Amino acid sequence: MALIDTHTHLDQDEFSEDRCQVIEEALGAGVSIMLAVGIGADSSLAVTELAAQNAAIFSAVGIQPNYCAEAKTEDWDRIIALISQPKVVAIGETGLDRHWDFTPFPIQQDFFDRHLRLSQETGLPFIVHTRESETDVLAMLRAARKRGPLAGVMHSFVGGQEVAAECLELGLYISFAGMVTFKKSAALRAVAQTIPDDRILIETDSPYLAPHPLRGNRNQPAYLRHTAECLAEERKTDFDTFCNLTSENARRLFRF
Repeated sequence: MALIDTHTHLDQDEFSEDRCQVIEEALGAGVSIMLAVGIGADSSLAVTELAAQNAAIFSAVGIQPNYCAEAKTEDWDRIIALISQPKVVAIGETGLDRHWDFTPFPIQQDFFDRHLRLSQETGLPFIVHTRESETDVLAMLRAARKRGPLAGVMHSFVGGQEVAAECLELGLYISFAGMVTFKKSAALRAVAQTIPDDRILIETDSPYLAPHPLRGNRNQPAYLRHTAECLAEERKTDFDTFCNLTSENARRLFRF
């Protein structure tokens, strides 16, 4: 069995008192690689430092849409500079969010476009956050693909079958987090059954949204197994086989 957590926020304050223990527990639970994802310039620096300190951690650098409004003028240049750091394997997280009103939508669109262009220029895959904004995200992804091929992942996917199908057609991977295990998420599990074996990924998005039966707790990479078990059962796949194929997909996309 091999597990890779393709999205975690290990730099955040929720892990400040026991970060080393959380990493050790993940390794003990079979999670061999954790992708620590930045949400701003300071956060992106922090995840690159974490990756430098721990062989099991890699990093992604970017400015999450809800934090674009507070980004300083020089923060985008800082993101670009961090790409050259060892073990930076992705751009993001980026995307669009209409649920929260923290950043005016045109500013979100500007930064999403910057991330997509940076991905295409560097060859690093991008990580997409979308909340109540799938139509807008797809429109920008279609426009980006006219410039060239796309490499990326729809992180913590909660969309419907049509959205998933178009994302796949655009060449993207689909990643599922703890929400797919919730009792109310039967429709999402049905979507997960349709994702091709070579395009499905798993993540925790920790510290958020711990999977069943740990819902309500602080999420952490060690809990990835619960999401993997749920999806393996839904897809009628042997657990070890499912873990290995999702890890192979992660290695292919992020080139770990």
